[in-house]
Parts: sequence; C-alpha cells; structure tokens
Amino acid sequence: MSGVMKRMGMIFRAKANKALDRAEDPRETLDYSYQKQLELLQKVRRGVADVATSRKRLELQLNQLQGQSSKLEDQGRKALALGREDLAREALSRRAALQQQVSDLETQHQTLQGEEEKLTLAAQRLQAKVDAFRTKKETIKATYTAAQAQTRIAESFSGISEEMSDVGVAIQRAEDKTAQLQARAGAIDELLASGALDDQSGLAKDDIQAELDRLSGGTDVELELQRMKAELAGGPAPQQAIEGGTGGSTDATQSQQQSSPHKFDKQ
Repeated sequence: MSGVMKRMGMIFRAKANKALDRAEDPRETLDYSYQKQLELLQKVRRGVADVATSRKRLELQLNQLQGQSSKLEDQGRKALALGREDLAREALSRRAALQQQVSDLETQHQTLQGEEEKLTLAAQRLQAKVDAFRTKKETIKATYTAAQAQTRIAESFSGISEEMSDVGVAIQRAEDKTAQLQARAGAIDELLASGALDDQSGLAKDDIQAELDRLSGGTDVELELQRMKAELAGGPAPQQAIEGGTGGSTDATQSQQQSSPHKFDKQ
C-alpha cells in the first residue's frame, strides 16, 4: 500500500511539475525577481535613513550636553572667584556627570556612524547589482521574446503549431469532400449517357438521338445556303427547295428555264 501511495505521489508531483513548467513564463519570473530586489533595496535605504536620523539625534543631544557642561564650568569658575567653593564644587560635580553622558553618547554616535557607513556601502553595492540585473533581465526577456516569435513562425511554416494543424485538417477535409462530389457527378453523367439512369427532366439524349439532331441541323444549313444562292441569282428560292432538301435545287432550276420563254414573248 505504501508503494502505491508513493507512486501516486510521484505521478502527482510529475504532473504538477509539467503543468507549472507549461504555465511558467520566464519573463514574469524575471520581473518578479527584479521587483523583490527593488523592495530589498528600498528596505536598505530606509535602514540607512533611520540610522542617519538616530545619529543626527545623538549629535543634537551631544551638542546640548556639551553646552550645559561648558555653562557649568563657567558657573564653577565664577563661584570660586566669589569665594563660594561649595558652589564651585557642586557645579564641577554636575559637569562631571554630564561629561559621562557625553562620553556614552559619543560611543553610541561612533557606533551609529559605523553602521550608517556599512549600510550606505551595502545600499550602493545592492543598487549596482539591481542595475546589472535589470539590464540582464531586459536582455533575457528580449532574447526569449525573439526566440518565441521565431519558434511560432517556424511552427507555422512547418504546420506543427496547433492553429496551422487545424487549418491543414480543414483544408484536407474540404479537398476530400470536393473530390468525392466530383467523382459522384462524373459517375452520374456516365450512367445517364449509357442509359442506365433515366433523366426525369427530359433534357438528356442518347448517342443515336444526338447524331440525328446533328444531321438535321446540317440539312437546315444546306437549305439556307441554297436559298441565298437563288436570291443572288435573281429570283426567290422555290418553296419546294426549302421543303424538299437538296433535290429541290433541280426543280428550282427547271422552273426558271420554263419561265424564260414567256419573258421573251412579252418582249
């Protein structure tokens, strides 16, 4: 049972890894990393600002304590000059206490100043790394985009891409259907010509009927040609020639010969 669960876990992790790999966009990952680096740089800069603020506050306190210490020293001198040794001793005692505070603040000031220098240097180095990463990021993104476009173009030309595969399948189906319809139409024409199928429209003709129609059409042409010759000869074409076909031309000639003597008698 444990082996089955282990195998199922491995399959699940493999499927999840493949899905994540398909969904992952390196450009988005680079942008996210760059954003995190900017956030870190911003935190370092805020740290530098906070340390600098604390240092400045200590400097103000030091200046204030040093001013008080100088004032107590002057007061002690004046009291000693007036013969008030007790007041002079008190003033010096307070000045000594202030000097201890000044010494402690100076130590803290030096510590803060050192931390500020370290953070400033770290911020400068981090800024340089962020700038270099930004340049590299944009270069990688541009290269990835160009490679992606080149791959899509190559897939389109080769027909490997999913869109072009769908188009190719559609074209193949259209060509197959067109060939099937052409074959069916040719088969029906052959069956109609052979008489195996009857044309319900009455327009189709067999070979014998087509030959008879062709001969009849040729006879009409011959009759029309004889009529035109007769008109050019000087008289109308005889009705027999038009109705009787080729033999009508001889009757038309005899009729013209018989009518000729009557024309001479009239003269």
